[in-house]
Amino acid sequence: MQAAVSLTALERRLLSDLQRGFPVVSRPFAEVARLAGADERTVLEGLQRMQSENVISRVGPVFRPHCVGASTLAAMAVPAERLEAVAGLVSAYPEVNHNYEREHDINLWFVVTARYRARVREVLADIEQRTGLEVLNLPMLADYHIDLGFPLPWEEGPATARKRGAAVPRSTDLTRSADARRLIAATQGGLALVARPYESVAREAGLSEAAAMGYLRMWLETGVVRRMGIVVRHHELGYRANAMAVWDVPDGDVDALGQRLAHERQVTLCYRRPRRRPRWPYNLFCMVHGADRAAVRAEVEALAVRHGLGHAPRAVLFSRRRFKQRGAWYESTPEARPRSSSAVEAV
Repeated sequence: MQAAVSLTALERRLLSDLQRGFPVVSRPFAEVARLAGADERTVLEGLQRMQSENVISRVGPVFRPHCVGASTLAAMAVPAERLEAVAGLVSAYPEVNHNYEREHDINLWFVVTARYRARVREVLADIEQRTGLEVLNLPMLADYHIDLGFPLPWEEGPATARKRGAAVPRSTDLTRSADARRLIAATQGGLALVARPYESVAREAGLSEAAAMGYLRMWLETGVVRRMGIVVRHHELGYRANAMAVWDVPDGDVDALGQRLAHERQVTLCYRRPRRRPRWPYNLFCMVHGADRAAVRAEVEALAVRHGLGHAPRAVLFSRRRFKQRGAWYESTPEARPRSSSAVEAV
């Protein structure tokens, strides 16, 4: 698989090494440079170039869903002649961070994220009222593999995943203080690519650099932050096609199947969501990326064979059009400005 952007050996190493384990120290890029046998300026320039070339979206914390707020996946069946208008209306909500068309009768899929579940429900109800179309609410019930980094074309081996499926946690006291909320707002769009990025976000949050790093270390240790590092853009790395594959499997089997799928290299997300019969009968979801549609479809077929899903009802929803994608924002404040363009490929 050929990446769309030519990368230097150092840039490839940064992508491989920094999706997880980005240092929480005063000069993290200097530490990265030391480990890579380079210098701080070269590392920063490489990351800045990859960001300008849309290879990476941001560098920073990836918060665990529902530990710092609430979110849900929602979907609508939109008539073709109304799709662009409805998609534009949905994308205009600041709480919507993903919004894309998929190949299915239920063709508009979007993610709503907010600090409180009540606000998520308000957004969904408002969209229904304004469009006159039903919104399917599909909150995550268990996650098996999500936001753990992206497999790179030049790497081999299985995806990193937890040993068992986990029920989705709720907001924690570790993120409820005023200081914590300001720091979430300052970091949710990513760290600035400067020598002392934690000093920069600490200033935005009204904290000392030491206090900001203390929060981030605590959140990493407790799982509030799932990983600290680079968030890549898969299209520019050569993954030109992706699909959401969904199955209807017995409730007693879904956790075991989800955990097995999570260890597959080409499965980049895997989770359980509720059925909404009769419109939506599926409860096991996974995202599969590949060089082209044929590769994705072949991988989905192979997954079904390997995991005994050949006879389970399923659907494969290829991405058709991206209307909006950026990282989740849990705080709507002036400090919560993205440090890069929101024009990201759909997951």
